Amino acid sequence: MKTKLVNQESSLDNVGFTAPHYAAAQAGQHILETGGTAIEAMVAAAASIAVVYPHMNGLGGDGFWLISEPGKAPIGIDASGSAAELASADFYTGCENIPSRGGKAAVTMAGAVSGWQKALKISQSWQPNKSLDELFSSAIGQAEWGLEVTQSLMDASHKTYDELADSAAFQQFLIKGNPLKKGKIVKLPKLAETLKCLANRGLDDFYRGEIGRQLATDLATAGSPLRLKDFEAYHAKIVEPISVKTSKGELFNLGAPTQGVASLLILAIFDQVKHQAQSEADFIHLLVECTKQAFLLRNHYVTDPNRLEIELTTLLTPQNIATLAKSINLQQALPWPYQAIPGDTVWMGACDSEGRMVSYIQSLYWEFGSGVVSDSTGIVWNNRGTSFSLDPSSNQFLQPGLKPFHTLNPAYVEFTNGSRMSYGTMGGEGQPQTQAAIYSRYVDQKIPLTESIAAGRWLLGRTWGDQSHNLKVEADLDSKVVENLISRGHEVAIVTPNNEMMGHAGAVVRQPNGKVQAATDPRSDGKAFPN
Repeated sequence: MKTKLVNQESSLDNVGFTAPHYAAAQAGQHILETGGTAIEAMVAAAASIAVVYPHMNGLGGDGFWLISEPGKAPIGIDASGSAAELASADFYTGCENIPSRGGKAAVTMAGAVSGWQKALKISQSWQPNKSLDELFSSAIGQAEWGLEVTQSLMDASHKTYDELADSAAFQQFLIKGNPLKKGKIVKLPKLAETLKCLANRGLDDFYRGEIGRQLATDLATAGSPLRLKDFEAYHAKIVEPISVKTSKGELFNLGAPTQGVASLLILAIFDQVKHQAQSEADFIHLLVECTKQAFLLRNHYVTDPNRLEIELTTLLTPQNIATLAKSINLQQALPWPYQAIPGDTVWMGACDSEGRMVSYIQSLYWEFGSGVVSDSTGIVWNNRGTSFSLDPSSNQFLQPGLKPFHTLNPAYVEFTNGSRMSYGTMGGEGQPQTQAAIYSRYVDQKIPLTESIAAGRWLLGRTWGDQSHNLKVEADLDSKVVENLISRGHEVAIVTPNNEMMGHAGAVVRQPNGKVQAATDPRSDGKAFPN
């Protein structure tokens, strides 16, 4: 495939980019190496990965941003969609739950493109932006020339085939009506044309222009409650991140409706108990127990920002962290289970030559989202609205204009030594757990960044097609560690090494001297510059 991308290792060590697909990483790095900002690089990569990883994310999905300038407080962007005006419980009369596939699963507006627009306004305040033609050139070329099917995309194609193959518009993700095969080339001409239109008309066209009108018509035809007025009313929002201070620095994430507070809680609680860890088994056990405490609070409190019972920052006070830490038992696992939350996503990180950093996450929720593909635009729509409940007593009860719970949460930390790190992963329920594993290995165990990401991981809770709530452990973790965890009461299941269920993680670190290092996950098809 011919593109304008760099195909060799970057010679620059003051910029960095990581993504779970090499083509998106190259697209982002190319923008950095030609003088673009971290935000511009991220938009270029976000468009690219929407093409080359279409099962994980897309223009019909959501996004969350954490943006940091040196010496300034980080800012966030909530680019997640709200439920349609017609999306009431009455709309789903006769349904026990909101359907996971089809038109009725397309409940919420897609916010990703509005997030790109909002972020680029911030970038414009730093320096004149590159044109959308330039930022989208890689993605357009990939959609026109064709993307090579990866193992991850092939697996998703086979997994969803029985549910989605009958849809005429979904045929763009099949080969002659059959599931995709690794190594084959798939072209997405309609998506290429949509990206060209957005480049020419501007990103607002997605909501208040011809593309918005096409999408609204196609979604209504498919049975979605979304209408044109939902598009016209939508705007991504600048939000203030939440944070917590630990012995190593200040950690940042996003508040409701994301599970960012859980990610912060895990690491803040662990900071209080890590001195107890004398072995790898201690280390993993303590992190898992911290995860349980964080998830119990997350499930009780996190909902749409407009119906929160408390300010989530009250969960992050030193007093509350200390109380939670006292409930951790080094020798005994807390009995589990509870309802776990799946999800497929992409996380990407960037750092530009001025030290401005971005942590960004973009998602359709499930693989191929709702499965609804707009025949006019080639855009796949998300099914994030399935996180709503039809139970009026639930804090996730469906109401028009409200946002569902999001597993998405981009992470960022400012260390006391002056270093800064943007990090994250896909993986639904696993996102806070993988963030904690990477962070604690790199920061507390002093393991090199690449190894911190590559080493065997664990996942507490249910995954796709599996109703168990056990502790899943990759087989490359030492067997003696696994035996020790079992002896403490953990119900352990061994899974294959380098398992995609453990997420596609990555990180970008900027040292006080301006040197940048990035790393990606061997469980993905990713690339990192420099590594």
